[in-house]
Amino acid sequence: MSAPLAERMRPTSLDDYIGQKHLVGKGCVLRNMIDSGRMGSFILWGPPGVGKTTLASIVAHQLQAPFYTLSAISSGVKDVREVIEKARNNHFFNTQSPILFIDEIHRFSKSQQDSLLGAVEQGVVTLIGATTENPSFEVIRPLLSRCQVYVLKSLQNEDLLQLLDKVLQKDPLLSSRRFEIKETDALLRYSAGDARKFLNIIELIFESSEEPIVISDAIVTERLQQNPLAYDKGGELHYDIISAYIKSIRGSDPDAALYWLARMIEGGEDPAFIARRLVISASEDIGLANPNALLLANAAFDAVMKIGWPEGRIPLAEATIYLANCPKSNSAYMAINKALQEVKVSGNLPVPLHLRNAPTNLMRDLGYGREYKYAHDYEGHYVQQQYMPDDLVGRQFWQRQTNDSHSGVKNNK
Repeated sequence: MSAPLAERMRPTSLDDYIGQKHLVGKGCVLRNMIDSGRMGSFILWGPPGVGKTTLASIVAHQLQAPFYTLSAISSGVKDVREVIEKARNNHFFNTQSPILFIDEIHRFSKSQQDSLLGAVEQGVVTLIGATTENPSFEVIRPLLSRCQVYVLKSLQNEDLLQLLDKVLQKDPLLSSRRFEIKETDALLRYSAGDARKFLNIIELIFESSEEPIVISDAIVTERLQQNPLAYDKGGELHYDIISAYIKSIRGSDPDAALYWLARMIEGGEDPAFIARRLVISASEDIGLANPNALLLANAAFDAVMKIGWPEGRIPLAEATIYLANCPKSNSAYMAINKALQEVKVSGNLPVPLHLRNAPTNLMRDLGYGREYKYAHDYEGHYVQQQYMPDDLVGRQFWQRQTNDSHSGVKNNK
């Protein structure tokens, strides 16, 4: 029995690696470190099917370093310690440390992550972690501070088409078959930047078709309707469902949001994953239209962490319904993005003298804080004065939206 197409097409060198040019392209950070022959610990953060595991194995191969892997789902503290001891015995002076690759590192408990600290700090192992979750939420701070974080992006359509061409020319099983490519829109749409999904769909079509094999939008759609999960062997449907869940809340449809919530609960989703996205939705999509939404989302998060499943479904459902029925405003979300963009463009503009702190006589003599007007000394606790840097006077980041002045839950029924 042959290996799956995704495994057969796994590249073994950076030259064959598709995508992530911002990291592995000529002159980019990971490429430079690999070419130098020395590498520190890092975490690869990105959605499924973008090459995290492949990149880790390429690093080990090109550095000719011993390579150990652990799965956060099936490994405990004892397994971590055993691998570290093997790495310690396999580490020779003035050579690259053995590489320890941990898939789904966000699922490691605090004690498991703690057991890695000493080995990473002492250079016994070079840690490469892979995660689909934000490491700042899921990786303990001491471990995170010892690792660089590199963000991997969903593959672009041109990347996937390059992969398709490579499959049809080089795969030992598929390259010998007759095929015709009529359309690729559905293939690209269903893959959604995920190379594993993309390859699984191709494999499904080749396995279920007689020659000549035709790839068209109609055939891709038909095959996936007949085998709705065939292209999702790694459980990546999880990301489509959370997307539908958040978009249903944003679109003020509580019934659809509850349906997607139920799908996640039945699928065994981590309750913290759901609760965290409720907090994000309350901030991003509801925002100033109803600031109480963030309080309720946080309360639901706390409740779920305290009571777990199955009762945790109740506060999650309550928060879901509440957020879906809230008026919506993304003005705060848009405003901070504009402000961040301005900082990137204009750099570190000086703070106006009257706004500067003046804890010493020298600073006061230089005029720090001298012209500052204390708002509470004026009628209505307000006084007109300049707060922006000189170069940005009059610049506006926040735009009031209609719902910003509203509060409470609207009745859609």
